[in-house]
Amino acid sequence: MAPPSETPALEDVLDRLHVVSLPMRVRFRGITVREVALIDGPTGWGEFGAFPEYEPPEASAWLASALEASYGATPALRRDLIPVNATVPAVEAARVPEVLSRFPGARTAKVKVAEPGQTLADDVARVNAVRAAVSTVRVDANGGWTVDEAVAAASALTADGPLEYLEQPCATIAELAALRERIAVPIAADESIRKAEDPLQVVRARAADVAVVKVAPLGGIARLLDITAQIDIPVVVSSALDSAVGISRGLLAAAALPRLEHACGLGTGGFFVEDVADAALPVDGHLPAVAVVPDPARLADLAAPPDRRQWWIDRIAACLPLTR
Repeated sequence: MAPPSETPALEDVLDRLHVVSLPMRVRFRGITVREVALIDGPTGWGEFGAFPEYEPPEASAWLASALEASYGATPALRRDLIPVNATVPAVEAARVPEVLSRFPGARTAKVKVAEPGQTLADDVARVNAVRAAVSTVRVDANGGWTVDEAVAAASALTADGPLEYLEQPCATIAELAALRERIAVPIAADESIRKAEDPLQVVRARAADVAVVKVAPLGGIARLLDITAQIDIPVVVSSALDSAVGISRGLLAAAALPRLEHACGLGTGGFFVEDVADAALPVDGHLPAVAVVPDPARLADLAAPPDRRQWWIDRIAACLPLTR
């Protein structure tokens, strides 16, 4: 597959633009409403959903991914069904069964930990509540620990059972490499790949056992496949709080990988009260790798207010020259 042969004109992109506001069931990344810009292109639907705090140099990769989907070619697929993990936000342990009910058949769960304002005891309680229902558990700290804190957390979180891996336990590659020498729990890198100028640095530094990759932050499926072809550790494709359109691109990317050894973080559609298309429910812990076409009625009902639409138009205008 390949991105567009040339960058489309701004006017054409804006003619195809839909900006939507998606209400969420739980707070995630500090928000309860997710805004994304969707592009109805000649080859499919693309999603531009870089988080508001991302400046154009970083957000432009997300726009490049949307243009690849809406103006580029379709990837060659190697599998039809993708195993997905349940995703458990930093909720109280008592709410874990409610969250897991949205992921029928999931055999793996990713649990958010190291949430500001919470304690390690909160994390342990949440993880153990997940263990009561799901056999394989991984945790995601989003770089929230120092090396010493991560060592203590790894010990506490494995006292009652194993972890598949710790995702981004520390913020820097140097910290990940140091931590890897001190604990037996495998380490997965997320931000150290998708937010790095050189996404391969974490692998060269031998700082991770697993690479977590996301289509939009890396600039599209073609770029993701290029990066993963250059690493020799297992890959997990994850979402970036995407709508059904963005999730479908992640599923297609996972379907195009030469090998897929772990469940992917692509089952997050259940976090939305409403989405632009029906969120596919996992069957036996798997989702189909298919493109998604939004429902026109939902696009209208979920349309963002005019001022927010203009905000996204201005953002696209700022990012588009950087995608070339």
